[in-house]
Amino acid sequence: MSSIYSFTLKSIDGQKLSLSEYKNKIILIVNVASKCGFTSQYKELEDLYEKYKNQDFIILGIPCNQFGSQEPGSNEEIVSFCQLTYNVSFPMFSKIKVNGKNADPLYKFLRQERKGFLGSQTIKWNFTKFLINKEGEVLERFAPASLPSSFEHKIQELM
Repeated sequence: MSSIYSFTLKSIDGQKLSLSEYKNKIILIVNVASKCGFTSQYKELEDLYEKYKNQDFIILGIPCNQFGSQEPGSNEEIVSFCQLTYNVSFPMFSKIKVNGKNADPLYKFLRQERKGFLGSQTIKWNFTKFLINKEGEVLERFAPASLPSSFEHKIQELM
């Protein structure tokens, strides 16, 4: 596979959604958590989404509880937290695993396409980010500590 468009995820409300729905969009995929030291990045992610959503840009928030049990809530609790605390309006998906033998196929693909530090395929923590171009190719991987503002220029270049 050479693009993310062949994958399907469940939306936060349980509906199956093919990522082909996002063809011709610049996509930022982020594994998120509500009780993480990086959770405040939701604000910057939402700001980025609001700024560029009308220019074929979308963020996909994908909760994961594999790192210090920092996303223990149900999908309903997650969406409530995100909307009430950070006014998140970008699409959110059901909780998945990003590492290990039960990792979601999308994350197996993302990890293989863009390896992390020293060639590691493992996702190290919450708020790892993947930038996808309009053709569905994985262009870059950003570490959890990388603030969205630090790579905003890369999103602008793709527009």
